[in-house]
Amino acid sequence: MKRSYSPASRRRQSNNSAQHDNIDRQILVLHKAMALKLIARCDLRQQVIETIESRYTNGQLRHGGYLVWSCLMEYIAEQPDVFLQGVLADTAQMRKLRRRTPFVNVLTEQERLHTLNTSLSE
Repeated sequence: MKRSYSPASRRRQSNNSAQHDNIDRQILVLHKAMALKLIARCDLRQQVIETIESRYTNGQLRHGGYLVWSCLMEYIAEQPDVFLQGVLADTAQMRKLRRRTPFVNVLTEQERLHTLNTSLSE
């Protein structure tokens, strides 16, 4: 049996969808900044790799996500453009993975705020 939704229910769904899209755009902007910083700063890469490994070992990251993040990190030094394209890919899987990013503490709070404020003004 097909379920029918009330106009109020459809508005809530639409608002939730718009809210999710807005959050995904902010996350994407932050990931671009973090990825560019990781490309420029080799010293930050090990902490990301350790986060990936730790989350996988502790069951906080599924095998598919582990493979995606691990493979992307292998591209960073030799093929940074492939790394960047992968991190910023507009797929359902990458949108989901970016929401639980291993790129924690790559940006300082000041860099994070600057990135978000700059993206709002564009």
